[in-house]
Amino acid sequence: MRSAQGGAHEMGGRHISGAERLVVLQRLGKITQDMLERAFSHTRGSADFVNITIEAVPREIVKPVRLLPTRTVDVLDFTAGRAAAKSELLSIGVSNQAVERGMEQLVKLTDSMRGAMLVCAKTGERLDNTGMRGIRVSRMDSNDEDVLNQWMECQGLQGIHAREGMILATKVVSAPGVIAELCWSDDPEYVTGYVASVKGYIRFTKLKPYGSSLGGRVFFIRENSNVAELCKYLEKQPVLVTVPTEGEDL
Repeated sequence: MRSAQGGAHEMGGRHISGAERLVVLQRLGKITQDMLERAFSHTRGSADFVNITIEAVPREIVKPVRLLPTRTVDVLDFTAGRAAAKSELLSIGVSNQAVERGMEQLVKLTDSMRGAMLVCAKTGERLDNTGMRGIRVSRMDSNDEDVLNQWMECQGLQGIHAREGMILATKVVSAPGVIAELCWSDDPEYVTGYVASVKGYIRFTKLKPYGSSLGGRVFFIRENSNVAELCKYLEKQPVLVTVPTEGEDL
């Protein structure tokens, strides 16, 4: 689902919200209704354009991916949060230049992007040519909603932002060429952001000022990565994220 205000995105409409789910046929009606309610009651405003696309996905092409280890870092404010996120990215192998340029591009956004920027983890150069549309990650979900909810409760996590962030980040990190993801939300009331890599999904309690409706994602990718193959995986490869069972550790 994608929704906008002032007309369709392609006609200059302002992005309001988007969502991706991968569900069995029996849950299609309920999930579609949830997406409609989200489009019309988002904190960024009420949409006047909503597009919902439904596609059949053969089970045999779905790839299982293990949920990333998750931890939360409590920070005083968004300045401290961004400094901590930068340190995490540097420890993963993203260059200082790339971190600085990636963060700068997020900070300088004049409106929220629908997708992500692809940035070289060495040079900081943006490698996609999609502008404000970005590369949108699609076709992913958890393999068991009840198990995921139980696991999140045990971890002290709640809400749609944490759920969607973990699932999306897990798919992104599994993609060929991706070293790390940096993200903070465009929801004015949600200031938590994260850095994701093979080390895990690291949440920082403040990565932007409260009330800001500007947010986005940067995927730091290896130099000389095959951008076309990466985009194909992010946009088209169906992924179900396997979550730990009760009492199981990541």
